[in-house]
Amino acid sequence: MHIGVDIRCLMDTQRTGVGEYTSGLLDAILKIDRENQYWLFYNSHQDVSGHIPRWEYSNVCYIKTGRPNKFFNIFLLFGLIKLDNLVIKNCPRLDRGLKIKNLDYWFSPNINFTSLTSKTKFILTIHDLSFEFLPDCYTLKQRLWHKLLRPKRQCQRADVILTPSENTARDVVAKYGIGREKVNVCYPGVGSRITYHISRITENEILTVKKKYDLPEKFILFLGTIEPRKNVEAVLLAFKETCKLANLQTCGLVIAGAKGWKNENVMRLIENTPGVRYIDYVGEEDKPALYQLASLFVYPSLYEGFGLPVLEAMACGTPVITSNRSSLPEVGGDAVCYVNPANVAELAEAMRRVLGGDESRIMNYELWDERAKEQAKKFDWNKSAAEFLSLIHI
Repeated sequence: MHIGVDIRCLMDTQRTGVGEYTSGLLDAILKIDRENQYWLFYNSHQDVSGHIPRWEYSNVCYIKTGRPNKFFNIFLLFGLIKLDNLVIKNCPRLDRGLKIKNLDYWFSPNINFTSLTSKTKFILTIHDLSFEFLPDCYTLKQRLWHKLLRPKRQCQRADVILTPSENTARDVVAKYGIGREKVNVCYPGVGSRITYHISRITENEILTVKKKYDLPEKFILFLGTIEPRKNVEAVLLAFKETCKLANLQTCGLVIAGAKGWKNENVMRLIENTPGVRYIDYVGEEDKPALYQLASLFVYPSLYEGFGLPVLEAMACGTPVITSNRSSLPEVGGDAVCYVNPANVAELAEAMRRVLGGDESRIMNYELWDERAKEQAKKFDWNKSAAEFLSLIHI
C-alpha cells in the first residue's frame, strides 16, 4: 500500500506535544513496517530540511513542495489542490520506471488544512478540542484559524479518527456527533530521545544541565508552553503561598517552555515573583536531567488531550501534581497527586504536602518513584504503532 503522511507539523524548530506525537508515532511505525511505501509530505518556500527527522528506510520518501504557506492553505481550503494528487505528481518513479496511480491512505497526525480526492482513505488525529471548550484561551486570530480548518467536517470526512486519550475520544463523539466506532484511542509514549537519556544519564551530565540553566538546589518544575490553557499563573500564585512556610523558603520554582500566546501576564508575574527562574524552551536531550533534578513537577492544566510532560516526569520518577480534569487522570493513574486547577489554595496545599516533612508528605519519594515509573510503562510507542497498523489492515 501507498500511505501519504502530512509532516508539516515537524517543520518547527521547537517541538510541542503535537510534534512529539508525530515524531514518536512515525518513528515506531517505520521501524515495524518495511512493506508499505510511505510518502512524507511537507510544504515550505524555505529550506526546513534540517528541522525534520530523517528516516533512512527504503520504503520512505520525502515529498516537498515550495509554495508560500498562506496561499497553499487557501488553495486547500477551497479544494483547488488535492494533497494526494500533489504527492503522486511529485513522487519519483518506482522500480522499473513505474509511477504510482493513487494513494491508499492519507494520514494527518494533527488537524491542518487538508483536501483529498474521494478515492484516498483519510486517517486523522484529533489531539484535543480545547479550542471548542476554552475559546477564551486563544487569540481572535487562532479562533478564526480553527473555524477555517472546519474540524467537524474533517472528522466527518475521515475514515478513521485517532485520539491520544479516551477523554478526547468522548469529546469528539459528543461535540461533533461522530460514531464511536470510527474513533480509536492511540496513546502516546515517552519520546525515544528521552528514554535513551534516562537509561544512560550520568551524575556528571545531570550536574552539567544544572549548571547550564543555573538551577537552584531544590526546586519545583513546570514545563510547557506559556499560554493560558496551561494555567501557569496558578502555579506562580500557589508557589508564593508555599514558599512562605519556614521549611520551604529555600525552594525555588523553575518555569521551562517557549512563550506562546497571551503570555504577557504570566511573564510579568514571573519577573515580579522572588525565587522564580524562567529558562525558556528546553530540548529533549536536557529534559531527563531537568526532571530528575526537580523535587516536584507541577502541571495544573485546564484541559489536555493527553499531557506528555506528566508522562515524561513519571518516567523520570519525579513526584507529580496535576489536574483532576480532562485526560490527565488517564495519564497519571494512581501515581500522581490530583488537584482542582481552579483552586490555588488546593494546589498550594498539595505542594506543601508533597515537599513537606515526613509527617505531612502524601507518600515517600521511593513509593512515588516506583508507582510513577510503573504507570509510565503502560504507554509505549511500539504498542501505538501496532494499533495504527492494525487499522489499515496490515
